[in-house]
Amino acid sequence: MGGKMRMAALGAVLALLLVPLAATASAGPASAAAGPSVKLSGSQAGAGGSVTVSGSGWRPKALLMMLICGQSVPSRGVIGGTNSCANADGRAVTTDAKGAFSKKLPVAEPPKPCPCVVHVATVTGAKAEADAIFMVAGHSVEPLPKEESGARLSVLTDTRLDGSSGLLTWFGSAPARTLVFTVGNVGTAPVKNPVFQVGTSHGVFAPQWEEQEWRGTVAPGHKARIKLPFELAAGAHGDYTVSLKYGGKVLAEQPWGVGRPWGVTVFWILLCVVVPAAVFRVGMAVVDRVRPHRSSGRAGRHRVLRLTDLTQRLPRPAPTPAPQTPANVSDASPAPAALPWFTPDSDPGTATNGQLSAPHENGPTTQTREGHT
Repeated sequence: MGGKMRMAALGAVLALLLVPLAATASAGPASAAAGPSVKLSGSQAGAGGSVTVSGSGWRPKALLMMLICGQSVPSRGVIGGTNSCANADGRAVTTDAKGAFSKKLPVAEPPKPCPCVVHVATVTGAKAEADAIFMVAGHSVEPLPKEESGARLSVLTDTRLDGSSGLLTWFGSAPARTLVFTVGNVGTAPVKNPVFQVGTSHGVFAPQWEEQEWRGTVAPGHKARIKLPFELAAGAHGDYTVSLKYGGKVLAEQPWGVGRPWGVTVFWILLCVVVPAAVFRVGMAVVDRVRPHRSSGRAGRHRVLRLTDLTQRLPRPAPTPAPQTPANVSDASPAPAALPWFTPDSDPGTATNGQLSAPHENGPTTQTREGHT
């Protein structure tokens, strides 16, 4: 009897321990499958007030954007896209490590009438969004537009971007791509010449939409391959997001990393080097043409003449005397040394015709006025 009591007590203890664990395990998958959620501190507020928005189940450390949007309900989403929201009064918030957040949002009247929602969506990374019903006090209220049930298109395959950047894009030309995707008509009526909207957004800015019409008809239960070309502004670079919208709903998004146009940078560097060098060369050519030449003019000629006279007046080297024999040395007297500025012929100490002085009047070669004497 005591053994049975001990076994019953042990079973009760195990039951108390296992029941909470089973409840936690069953709640975990349910909460994970629920996805991101949004809760509001109040369901109604007037313009100029504020409402506290809290959420859970989001990706950890994710950047979110909170907006008040009109003409929207959680079941249909934001029908007019971000054009139906008060974008100027939106707020950004980052989730914590558990994927939760809480922040005040100022209340502003959206451009579309109510019913309204507080729309929370991710800015970067995987797309996720959630809506909560909210009423802007004093704002107009109108019924939602009828949902077209006869013809509906849905994207069947992932979108992709075809094309590549060329040499002109490297020098700042507008990057262009082609958005390729496959749609299927899940409605009961054919879709003829559908009009899609292709939007491009950079960073946290809202997409800039451009309408493009696809020429063709998609019958019920059929699919079609659609290609929509588009381009960015000239010189665009960085991380972009290409969005596809049809019937007021965003069907797909595709990231696009645009490289920097380095050719423009190289061009400006070369321009800063070549232009100053060309200006310097032109300036030096002008200076060489304008400045006077030093070898021309009267002063130059006088200078040449003075240099010539100076050259003529320079002393000349004395001639080398002839070698003398011992006999000549005993008979002849030593010749006087010639001064450097006199030649041997014009030396005053040298005898002319054997005479050291001027010729006499009674010399043999002296002539008088009357004739020879």
